[in-house]
Amino acid sequence: MKCESVKENIILANYGELPDELAGTLEQHLESCEECRREWDEMQLLEEHLALLPVAEPSPNLLAQSRMRLDDALDLIPPHGFLTRLRSNLFAWVGHVQGAPALATLLVGVGFLSGNFVNRYQVAHEPKKMPPVRLSNPADGSIANVTGIVQTPNSELVQVKYNRVIPESVEGSLDSPAIRDLLLVGTHANTDSGVRTDSVALLANECRVGHACLGGADPKGIRNQLLVSMLYDEDAGVRLKALQGLQRYVGQDPRVRDAIAEALSRDPSADVRREAVSTLGPVKTDSTVRQVLRTVSTQDVNPYIRTASYNELQDAANIQ
Repeated sequence: MKCESVKENIILANYGELPDELAGTLEQHLESCEECRREWDEMQLLEEHLALLPVAEPSPNLLAQSRMRLDDALDLIPPHGFLTRLRSNLFAWVGHVQGAPALATLLVGVGFLSGNFVNRYQVAHEPKKMPPVRLSNPADGSIANVTGIVQTPNSELVQVKYNRVIPESVEGSLDSPAIRDLLLVGTHANTDSGVRTDSVALLANECRVGHACLGGADPKGIRNQLLVSMLYDEDAGVRLKALQGLQRYVGQDPRVRDAIAEALSRDPSADVRREAVSTLGPVKTDSTVRQVLRTVSTQDVNPYIRTASYNELQDAANIQ
């Protein structure tokens, strides 16, 4: 607190008009400032001398004139600026806090909890770093084929050119383009149905949660590859997982809807056909879907699938 403000507060304190929130600040300043403490002592001494004198009651006319002159003087005082008001409000707030330890403790606690909450929110919503892709490339591998043989004339020195098969592995996030490309390659593993099953299962799960499973005819698109696996893979488990991954898009992608309808009409696996009937339920009002359900309800060899298709047709008729 500056000395100018303290001198004003000294006058208010002597007249008993100093707010309680400024009393503590005034006492602290008087303890550290010799000049202001001298001003306070002189004011107290003056009050003691004045108390010894008899008090004369002012006349009513004098009081009325004094009030009028005071009102006129107050009207002539220019309004305080923004910084002055801000400083006064700040001092008043500090006085409130110093006079109320419980309030100060509460403010500190609220500040700590707010900072902790903001930090947790920022950590939870900051973009997650994609884990690095690690390659395993051993120095040796099996020989794939021989590409050329050259013998040095008139000697037993022979140069053999060959290609070596070096196994590699990649570890990374499912959102990594390198991982996705390898999984798409895995869906065509002709010699190992387990690799195809695992690849299609991972890609299908990405589609179920909506991670970059875009449509279109791009051969590298996950949704397009699931359509191919559902219709043409020789393993029923692979076809079923691909169908489950496409369920999310049956109502928005006509290619997905038509492909699942085709799987219902011709897939040899009863499990795949049963899943196809359930998947086509939300779009059973489509004319193509109704035609396939009508055919399956009368011609499918599985009685459960015939009944399920018939029930879907009845529900479609009730909706219409």
